[in-house]
Amino acid sequence: MKYQGSFSIVALFLILFSSSVFAQLQTNFYRKSCPNVETIVRNPVRQKFQQTFVTAPAILRLFFHDCFVRGCDASILLASPSEKDHPDDKSLAGDGFDTVAKAKQAVDRDPNCRNKVSCADILALATRDVVVLTGGPNYPVELGRRDGRLSTIASVQHSLPQPSFKLDQLNTMFARHGLSQTDMIALSGAHTIGFAHCGRFSKRIYNFSPKRPIDPTLNTQYALQLRQMCPIRVDPRIAINMDPTSPNTFDNAYFKNLQKGMGLFTSDQVLFSDQRSRSTVNSFASNEATFRQAFILAITKLGRVGVKTGNAGEIRRDCSRVN
Repeated sequence: MKYQGSFSIVALFLILFSSSVFAQLQTNFYRKSCPNVETIVRNPVRQKFQQTFVTAPAILRLFFHDCFVRGCDASILLASPSEKDHPDDKSLAGDGFDTVAKAKQAVDRDPNCRNKVSCADILALATRDVVVLTGGPNYPVELGRRDGRLSTIASVQHSLPQPSFKLDQLNTMFARHGLSQTDMIALSGAHTIGFAHCGRFSKRIYNFSPKRPIDPTLNTQYALQLRQMCPIRVDPRIAINMDPTSPNTFDNAYFKNLQKGMGLFTSDQVLFSDQRSRSTVNSFASNEATFRQAFILAITKLGRVGVKTGNAGEIRRDCSRVN
């Protein structure tokens, strides 16, 4: 009984601590110090997006990879040696880093805003902006994060979901950050504008098992198309759209593709092949508004993960190095 009581106290402390942290994040956090911050960030993001579509999935992945390692503190942006040197982060597109750097420069050009807006908040705003630019939902972004001072290669190990993950592994990893199975499925929907290198899924189309070279949960026609795009000794830099039907539009096609066996990763297709998550996939596939609402809730919760507020961390003058 003693153990249960102490556990309850610890749990209560964590809940109260989490609530106080979230309370410090506010959508109007910069209303006095930098009232035009959203417009200032949006302009360079839009400009970069018009130059290359890759900006959108690059920013989305950057935000996710940052939040899942040390929390949403822009530690992913720090220069080498840092998180971005880990194999799981090596494929992060340079366009994402470049976009945040340009947005930070734009913010600091305004004398009212200089050195007042964190790189972590700029990344959160840029994430919302690329979702909107690709046709996804607009949503208010909670602000008030501060930037972390630490970024290590080792901290990334076992912190990010892998393409081979099954449902239990995905749920366990997301639950660590207070994200539910529904949140996880909604966030996976961001793969509607993502891309992946052939090596990340080649086992599913060539070496699934001794008796079955192709993963049986994969649509056979789709698997043969993937083989054409990803021959056995393909250039490792070749990338394939995660959503083969509308790769440049943030929509619910990702979930419709899962219903047809056209999820690129095992971690995508398992959301439909596992009975425990199939109903959510079906719900998002049949009603885009339901998916959009779930995505807004999930990415808002993601943006609260491990945030530094108040006097913790710092406001970096340069997103790639500590002050």
